[in-house]
Amino acid sequence: MSERLSDVVVRIQSVQQLSAVIAAMRGISAARSREARGQLDGVRAYAETIAVAIGDALEHLPSGPPIAAAPAEDRHAIVALCAEQGFAGTFNERVLDAVEERMKRTPGTTRLLLVGDRGLMAAGERRFDVSWSAAMIAHVGQATSLANRIVEELYRALDQDEVRSVSIVHAFPGASATVDVREQVLIPFDYARFPIDARSQRPLVTLPPDILLARLAEEYIFAELCEAVIQSFAAENEARMRAMIAAKSNVEHTLDDLVARSRRLRQEEITNEILELSSTETDAN
Repeated sequence: MSERLSDVVVRIQSVQQLSAVIAAMRGISAARSREARGQLDGVRAYAETIAVAIGDALEHLPSGPPIAAAPAEDRHAIVALCAEQGFAGTFNERVLDAVEERMKRTPGTTRLLLVGDRGLMAAGERRFDVSWSAAMIAHVGQATSLANRIVEELYRALDQDEVRSVSIVHAFPGASATVDVREQVLIPFDYARFPIDARSQRPLVTLPPDILLARLAEEYIFAELCEAVIQSFAAENEARMRAMIAAKSNVEHTLDDLVARSRRLRQEEITNEILELSSTETDAN
């Protein structure tokens, strides 16, 4: 009986240690999500500044704003932002479900650029053909570096005519208890989104309008990628935080059961000792 009680005590200690780890992971995830959300305003302000510049550049074009081409039916690239680490619930599954749905709508060849090691493993289980992959950021300060890597790969593929259109699929933080996923078209670039603000005094430019506009569009795509990476990072940590809350509840139930079992075993052990002592005294008399 004492051995069984000792086994339960060991399990209680293990579960208590697990509970502490879960609490730490939940706290870290919450802090990372808050930090990421706090960076979004700055990225959006940066994108808004570029948007105003694009509107100014459009006014300089003698032929008017370019008309965005329809997304190509073939040679389409999808950038999927998944999780780098585990314990994020159904985060990767929801993102890859959206990717799979997008592939079904594209009859031509689709290239998949995937970010996140755990997402890469999940994509392998679905037998997705991943043409390029990278690690997801570990903290929000790495967002610009990752966005640069994605931009470099995209423009390399565009220059070599490997792809003709690009969309990004990523999760974003929200109030719902599920993982919300959106798809956003990056290329062809839609200039119609940017209103032309006719000014009495035009800004001074030193580049031809078409070159200036192309560079501003590239910068805006970079800003969109930065925002998507940060949103995905925040959503991943929110998913992990929810998973840890559920795990914490399960651990608490397990711990309660083990404590109740240890008390019962302790009582049985004490009762057996008393009975054994009583039997010894009776035999002695």
